[in-house]
Amino acid sequence: MLQGQAYPAAHALAPRVYDHFARHLADARGRSRGPLASLPDVGAIAAIMEAAFWASLRREENYTPKISLAFVSPEEAEHPLKLRQPLPLDAAALTRVAPAVAPAGIHLGVARNGNQELAVWGTVRALPRLCFVLEVAAPGLLVVKHQRGGVLGKFVNVAVIEGDQIKVIDERASSLPDCPPLLTSLLGFDAPMSWFDSVNVLVQLAVAMRGHGRGGSMLIVPSGSDEWRDSIVQPISYETLPPFTELGKLSKEQPDDTRRKVWREALDEAVNALANLTAVDGATILTADYDLLAFGAKIARKKGSPQVEQVSVTEPIEGGQPAVVNPSYLGGTRHLSASQFVHDQRTALALVASQDGRFTVFAWSPCEDMVHAHRVETLLL
Repeated sequence: MLQGQAYPAAHALAPRVYDHFARHLADARGRSRGPLASLPDVGAIAAIMEAAFWASLRREENYTPKISLAFVSPEEAEHPLKLRQPLPLDAAALTRVAPAVAPAGIHLGVARNGNQELAVWGTVRALPRLCFVLEVAAPGLLVVKHQRGGVLGKFVNVAVIEGDQIKVIDERASSLPDCPPLLTSLLGFDAPMSWFDSVNVLVQLAVAMRGHGRGGSMLIVPSGSDEWRDSIVQPISYETLPPFTELGKLSKEQPDDTRRKVWREALDEAVNALANLTAVDGATILTADYDLLAFGAKIARKKGSPQVEQVSVTEPIEGGQPAVVNPSYLGGTRHLSASQFVHDQRTALALVASQDGRFTVFAWSPCEDMVHAHRVETLLL
């Protein structure tokens, strides 16, 4: 297929995306919750997805374009960078300008001009809340998102398109029994908008773990308890003494406007530093207060505990069906050991990133009386 031909997945998904944004914008207006984005029409949504898809398959000096497109007018944007001559919304133009918007947090602004044609008018960083955003994550891989508001925090994923495969995030997944707070925050539809919600630190850790691409495991254990040691091979090669508390302290701060930028930079550095430790063979262990206890730890079955034979698996997408499988179905040693750890330490949480981009959150489910594996990679793109 060549540019100019239709991309069926875009046209199939566009009405569902429109319904999502129309519903949430109407609800937000009913609550009078500050400046909101404009609602893109179905045609605009399909056209943006189509142009982005064909651009994702191109190359610019051997680099794959990674771009983010936001449906927003210059009047709605804060500090917009406006082009004197807007660019056409097509794959060739998007590919040429991609290097200028490669850094995270910069979006190409798309709006209808005086002739009601879609055009790229410039770039923008801060977006109004519930702004439609389409990100090119990889060749043929598009992610529909919306902004929580401002420039801080993780966007809320709405849908993922990979080639002809469409995954629409199930907003109701957060209301299921035993849903971990991390999953609720990743879904984000009803989560607090403030960055200071401490669960968002775990979200950022998950994003950073997946981002380094080497795979890894992170265990979140209760603060003030040593029971987790019963499931770890002793001695631990890389145990911290005393616990490293930088991220824990930063996560509890509530800086005023004069310190917010410096605080955010320090928080990002601390998150990335701890997430990078998961690249070391073994598991990184944090308390629920985000204090680092150890990394490179080897998980062992707790004495007297049976080996885990089954886990429940779900993915928070519409039409997804739960399944009960052997842990080996999910992956290799990391997944097996993480499921065993959560089975033996039922107040703990285990995060596992695979080298291929899959990401699983393991938590004990009292309702199911077994370990529940939440596949959440669609929420982290």
